[in-house]
Parts: sequence; C-alpha cells; structure tokens
Amino acid sequence: MKSKMAVSRFHFRSISLPSRLHPINTPKTENQLQKLKSWQISNSPSQTPPITSEAIQFGLLKLAELYNSVSLLHQDGKSVEKSLESSVELLDFCNIIRELIMTIKENVQALQSALRRKGLDCSIQIDINTYFSFRKRMNKIIAKSLKKNKNFENKSGPTGVLSEVGGATLDIFKCILMFLSSKSGGWNFVFTKSVDASVISEMGSVDFALRTLLGKFKNNGAKVVDIQNLRRKLQNFEACLEEIERGLERLFRQLVRSRVALLNVLTDHLK
Repeated sequence: MKSKMAVSRFHFRSISLPSRLHPINTPKTENQLQKLKSWQISNSPSQTPPITSEAIQFGLLKLAELYNSVSLLHQDGKSVEKSLESSVELLDFCNIIRELIMTIKENVQALQSALRRKGLDCSIQIDINTYFSFRKRMNKIIAKSLKKNKNFENKSGPTGVLSEVGGATLDIFKCILMFLSSKSGGWNFVFTKSVDASVISEMGSVDFALRTLLGKFKNNGAKVVDIQNLRRKLQNFEACLEEIERGLERLFRQLVRSRVALLNVLTDHLK
C-alpha cells in the first residue's frame, strides 16, 4: 500500500465483446457492470475513509444484480469451459471468506461474553490480548488469501461478460479480505495519540477501543463508560459481520446456480 490509510484500487477489466456474444451483452448487464464500477471508484485511494461494511454490502448487492442479469445464450464452448473451471475456484474462495467471518464472529462473541462477566476486573486484559493474538494469526491467513486472489486475477482467459463477472466477484472478495485485515482496518492507527473515527473501519474502531482500554488499565484510569463504549462497538461490528455473511451466503448460492447453468450449456455443446 502506498499509504497506511489508503484503500487499494480495484481494477475491472475493460469490456470488449465480439459480435457472437451480443446476446449476453445486454443493456441490463452493462448497466449492472457500470454500477459495480461506480462502487469501485467510491473505494479508491483518492478518498480517505477505508472500506466499510456498508460499502461491502452495497457491492454484494450490485454483484447479485449482475449475476441475475447475465444470460449464457450463444456462449462458445471455450468460454464456457474456462468459466466452468473458474467457478470451482470462486466457490472455494467464497467458502474461505465465509469461514473467516464465522471465526472472527466467534472470537468477537467470546470477547463480549468476557466483558459482560468481568467488566472492569483487570483480568479482562488477558481476554483482550487473546483477541489480539487471534487477529495476528488471522492476518496471516488473510495475507495468503489475498495472494491467492492476486494469482487468480492474473490467470489469462477469454474475454467476455462472464470474465467480467468473475473479475467483479474477485474484486468483492478482495474488498472483504481487506476489510477483515488489521492493516487496512485500523490496526496501524491504534498507537497514535489522536485518531479521527472517520478514517477507521468498524473493525479498526474495535481495535482502537481495545488498545485505549488496555492503556487506561495500565494507568489505573479505566472506567465503566469505557467498557460500555467497547461493548457497543463490538455489537456493531458483530452486526456488520452478520450482514456481510448473509450477502456471501446469497452469493454462494448464485455461484452454485451459475455453475449448474454452465454445466448445462457445456452439455448442450457436446451433443
């Protein structure tokens, strides 16, 4: 990243379709692709705020509309085979991210439970440090997943709307992974003396509140209001994760339906 507070630009492949794919290149599909491109621009590094759960939810919604607008009529066999191969990887990738979110949510819930039980008891510091240790392990998994995403993006294949849809799906996956990453979510800001809340994502906001609480415990300045504030942030973050999780579940079902449709088209080509 060029800046710790920057969000990487997500590039969409340019659309250039041969005439034989015209039945797929419908105005509705083009419109949905343009909406996703607008979403991409709104998350560019030229803007200060990082990726938020709201932006991700909007991106998932536009992606769902894009999948619903695509037709496989008159698609050539080579493109179908390539898209069919990619569909397996997209399904696998979607599952990896879903599992990551479920694991994070479980750890957030565990921390919430500890806060309810212990309150201002100094032993809560152990639970906070346990959460941070988990986040560090998770970051390694996310880094590997981002690398996998990059390798997938670099694979060459036939151009067309199906390729565009696959590229858009990968961009959404990248966006979610960056949202879940400490490095882009606010981890790097927690050691500063003052932080503008507008430049921290929901996850980064939790990180900052946790670090602040640890500092207050160290100086014997922790108060009940600090615990209450942290609990609100954790509840908000959990709700954000649940919304993204639901969006990914819908996307997973769409990816399954898309794969079935591709298999049917390929079967027709082989007849």
